[in-house]
Amino acid sequence: MKISDVVRRKGDQVVTVRPEETVERLLQLLEEHRIGAVVVSTDQSSVDGIVSERDIVRHLHSKGAAVLSLPISAIMTAEVTTCDPDAAIEDLARTMTELRIRHVPVVVDGRLRAIVSIGDIVKHRIDELQTERDQLVGYIQQ
Repeated sequence: MKISDVVRRKGDQVVTVRPEETVERLLQLLEEHRIGAVVVSTDQSSVDGIVSERDIVRHLHSKGAAVLSLPISAIMTAEVTTCDPDAAIEDLARTMTELRIRHVPVVVDGRLRAIVSIGDIVKHRIDELQTERDQLVGYIQQ
């Protein structure tokens, strides 16, 4: 199975934010969309960085409430692990676990196409296992 299968099920909508926006605006986006990370992009198609709830918490600890007025570029992760739609789900799950990351942008020809979370991958795998189970039960009951 490939990442494109996960994207096909979950959809390809990606919330992006410009690097000069404030952390306060980032918090609004996370709450509004009920997500844990946002891709930082100057043009809504490039991946200039990624910023997550973890980034906010780490900087809140060190900078206090002043972090809310900082630009997102001050707290984002600039070196982003990405994947392409043809990546194997198992390989990406392993990479995410080893790197301790929860969100990976899906990129095609340098352009942002989707984002997958570890939760998306786990849900996809559970759905696969349920389908296999149902097929086996159906076969046995014939």
